[in-house]
Formats: sequence, C-alpha cells, structure tokens
Amino acid sequence: MKKKILFVVSLLFGLMFINAGLNKFFNYMPAPDDIPENMLKIMAAFMEIGWLMPLIAVAEIVGGILFIIPKVRALGAIIIFPVMVGIMLTHIVNSPTGLPIAITLFAVNIWVIVENWRKYLPMIK
Repeated sequence: MKKKILFVVSLLFGLMFINAGLNKFFNYMPAPDDIPENMLKIMAAFMEIGWLMPLIAVAEIVGGILFIIPKVRALGAIIIFPVMVGIMLTHIVNSPTGLPIAITLFAVNIWVIVENWRKYLPMIK
C-alpha cells in the first residue's frame, strides 16, 4: 500500500513540476493578479538573466519526468531539490501566502529522498 501511495504522490508531484517547467517556455497559464510588488521585482530580475529561467524549466521538466518513474525517482528528487529550496526560500522571505503548498511539496521531495537514501551512499563515499 505504501508503494501505491508513494507512486500516486510522485505522479502528481512530477506532473506539477513538468507543468511548471513547460509553462516557463510556453506561458500558457496566466499569472495571478495579486502578486506582491517585491515578487514582481524578483521575477523581473530572473527574466533579466536570460539563461536562468530556461535552466530552471529544464530542471523541472527532467526532474518531474524522472520523479514519476520509480526506478529513477531518486535522481529526479535530487534534481528537483535545489529548485524546491529556492521555492521554499522565496515563499518564506517574499510571499508567505504560498508557503503551505511549498511546504507540502518540499515534504514530498524529502520523503522520496529519505526513502531512497541508500542510493545516494555511493555519491558521498
């Protein structure tokens, strides 16, 4: 039962990140109207650095795809982890209204990392 729950949660998590990455390339989801002023400044700064948003988008898409596939889920979790840290810090410092969702996604990412901790041991030996 635990494996089925982990698969469903991982599928939803992966699809959310694939969607977020694709949206950075194709802009098919409109931005909310109530974005705080400091978040608009941050996003403008990100857009000023021309390579940053495509890099984050590729990490989200590749990480999301890998996160869905059980055999390579551990790799997907590691790829998405720095993006999740950035999301968490952004919401903690600049936009606390999105923090509950960010904490939930961060918890899922940590759960998968903890479930696969043995796969990471060769990297630190």
